[in-house]
Amino acid sequence: MKKLLVVEDDPSVRTLLAMGLELEGYQVDSVATTAEALERIERERYSIVISDIYLDERSGLDILRAARQRNPHCAVILMTGRATLETVMEATEWGAFDYIAKPFDVSQIVQVVRRAEETLEELERGPAVWGQDLPASEMIGTSPAIVEIYKTISRVAPTDATVLIEGETGTGKELVARLIHKHSPRANGPFVPVDCAAIPASLLESELFGAVKGAYTGADRDRIGLLEAAHKGTVFLDEIGEVDLGFQLKLLRFLQERQIRPVGSPRPKPVDVRVVAATNRDLQRLVEEGKFREDLWYRLNVVRIRVPPLRERAGDIRLLALHFLRLYNERYGQQAWFTESALEVLERYRWPGNVRQLQHLVERLTILAPQGRIDDQVVKEALQAMEGRQGTGETLAEAEAEQIRRVLAATKGNKSQAARILGIERKTLYRKLERLGLL
Repeated sequence: MKKLLVVEDDPSVRTLLAMGLELEGYQVDSVATTAEALERIERERYSIVISDIYLDERSGLDILRAARQRNPHCAVILMTGRATLETVMEATEWGAFDYIAKPFDVSQIVQVVRRAEETLEELERGPAVWGQDLPASEMIGTSPAIVEIYKTISRVAPTDATVLIEGETGTGKELVARLIHKHSPRANGPFVPVDCAAIPASLLESELFGAVKGAYTGADRDRIGLLEAAHKGTVFLDEIGEVDLGFQLKLLRFLQERQIRPVGSPRPKPVDVRVVAATNRDLQRLVEEGKFREDLWYRLNVVRIRVPPLRERAGDIRLLALHFLRLYNERYGQQAWFTESALEVLERYRWPGNVRQLQHLVERLTILAPQGRIDDQVVKEALQAMEGRQGTGETLAEAEAEQIRRVLAATKGNKSQAARILGIERKTLYRKLERLGLL
């Protein structure tokens, strides 16, 4: 068994880890500070180091760098309860073996250590290649599921692999796709999103592949398709599960050959583009039901990322709410703030519309909260309004008129933006303004 170093400032966690690993037969040195850890690393050439990220005036990233400089094959396993994509990216750059979110079971650490041992044995026969240099981003979350997404992004972004992103509506699938593009060698190229569900089946071929002049009635000039527009960049095929079977074969051929044939053209045209697809449906079930081609499913499913619904990452709700609050306070010149009871209400809610619903709610609260104070009652009323339930008190017309006035004031009269914040269509807003005498 190889000798391990454990670096953890919480004495109970440090003791638990050391005892758990020793019971598995490992020799363990354990320390509480970065200074002690760096001193140990200088004296001894460890094969495996397990360290918390946030320790004292220095961090686990300093320990990672020192350990890898001392022993290029050292497997450094980082732990934290405050994960960000930035720290995961930096850890990946310096060759961290793995990145584990707190809280965790000791058995989870043991499994990672065993995997590190197996990898070290393989690396003794070849060079270590853990990690790529990737910059930071703005993804919010520290839950274990989100940390896994950070790790997958850091590994897949430098490649040209096709990625399939799965998740419910509003979970942030397009954000994941944009992060993959942003941290890839194609970052300076275009990112072209395509909402497959919004394009009629009869137009999808010409939208994606383009068309030549005269290909159909009204085609008075050559038209570049979205795939060609994404040349040297990334195309994001959102809601890929909505593409009908007739067009799926043509999409499969493109993925196999990386060539497009514009509608009406006799010749194919090569296109250099990375494909990232997303769906809120179970594609495997669609395959079983005969509604999605199995061969296309395999072509898309090279790397698979599942974005969890917000109810499965409740620990991130507070982080997200405070992030959106800062964003909209700055945007609208407000000074709104949450009470602790308000944040607790947000954390207990199930969020059927996921992160998108939370973002829209916080935008609305930032504008409408009385004197900027967002308490539990304000949040409950806003959630009820979102769900279509009305309270009692002042007349509905008075409450609605006041709400619309405040939103229009915050958006400087922009009715399209106001309608979005209020959660209604623009034409509906005009009808309400006319009925309330606000036009």
